[in-house]
Amino acid sequence: MSAELALIGYGEAGSTFARAGGWGRCTAAWDLLPARRAALAADCLIADATLGAAQLVLSLVTADAALPAAECYAARLAPGALYCDGNSVAPQTKRAAARAVEAAGARYVDMAILAPVNPARLAVPLLLSGPAAPEAEAALRLAGFTEVRVVGSEVGRASAIKMIRSVMVKGIEALTDEMMQAAAAAGVADEVLASLDASEKATGWAARAAYNRERMTTHGARRAAEMEEAAKTLLALGVAPVMTRGTVYRQRRAAGKEAK
Repeated sequence: MSAELALIGYGEAGSTFARAGGWGRCTAAWDLLPARRAALAADCLIADATLGAAQLVLSLVTADAALPAAECYAARLAPGALYCDGNSVAPQTKRAAARAVEAAGARYVDMAILAPVNPARLAVPLLLSGPAAPEAEAALRLAGFTEVRVVGSEVGRASAIKMIRSVMVKGIEALTDEMMQAAAAAGVADEVLASLDASEKATGWAARAAYNRERMTTHGARRAAEMEEAAKTLLALGVAPVMTRGTVYRQRRAAGKEAK
């Protein structure tokens, strides 16, 4: 398995999967950042920008780099290789990437990662779509992934599920941040949180608020880029992304990338 596997991007997702799967010395990987190349070498992967002759390639970069990565690496893919694009981008971005990959003679797979990779690791839910999705499901299971499901033969279907779901998931985080800023300014945070606890008992809102805001501070820049793609998704569906655009602002501001 590992001799035919390659990774583009060695951030949180790529490194988590490689370590969990024990993919090791026979797996090719590449990242534009020198520090991440050092990390993949330390994890016993081969730093190889050509990707070798890998038959299964996982693209795990940031949302804004997803299409450029596909366009850049398409010519380096082995004939018939499965290019699993696991990046959080709009369906139309995935379709543009598919055109580049398929023109080079490889097979493109729209892959959506539906939960944080930690602590799930190789048990993280994956949705696949595209003509080669069934073959990719088999290859991913061979690589160690356990929760893989094909949702259609059309590139963009898996990412549509991911992007539309993200409107809620990331939107809740952004709304929490806005609520807590106002509650703190008014000096009523404890009372607001207690009232929410009274209406929803599954998880205490103090813990939920702290968790959501920590996720925004740590991952806000990446999530803002993802939510820009979610806004594109809604626009393509004829839905005005009013709250989604607000989420972009809040996520970026929490990460310190927006003037306060």
